[in-house]
Amino acid sequence: MTRIHCILVLCCAIGTGAMSCPADLVAQSAPPQENAPAKSAEQTAPPAKSDGPQAYSGMYSFLKEGEFVQLTGEDAGRVTGFISRFGDQESDKGAFLDQFFKTGKLEGNKLIFTTEVVHGTAFEFKGMVERGDGKKPGDEAYFVLKGTLTQNDSDVNKKVTSHSQDVVLKRFPEDAAPEPEVRK
Repeated sequence: MTRIHCILVLCCAIGTGAMSCPADLVAQSAPPQENAPAKSAEQTAPPAKSDGPQAYSGMYSFLKEGEFVQLTGEDAGRVTGFISRFGDQESDKGAFLDQFFKTGKLEGNKLIFTTEVVHGTAFEFKGMVERGDGKKPGDEAYFVLKGTLTQNDSDVNKKVTSHSQDVVLKRFPEDAAPEPEVRK
């Protein structure tokens, strides 16, 4: 992929509003097949090849209202980010906690990340980035993180208790994200 094309796709993905991209650069779908079900190709197709790690970058919902995951796709499948959540233990009840990724990897659309331990809690996610219900890039749930989230809590005696649950974390609409700083 050429550098200009990558920059255009990245601009579309992060929705700076300063630049717009033709729809054909954002997603290309295969021609409809005969006797195909009524679903649109956009709803059934896996993410397009041009949807690399940078296209998945953004804010996604987390477990409770007001909590979120910030995901940033980088080169070579590396993923960085953090979870912002409310503390739920006696010592941090209601406090807003940021848990940065300790590791993160994206191979195709398979996503794995683990967070640093904060106040005795760490998270692991194993799943996939999939197309959601959003109709176009920038819409809510255009991409979703679908998989298993495991919360590992350690007590004062270093005993770890794990709780896993299946989750679907929806990408926030781009207009809900803070505006990027304009450089002069």
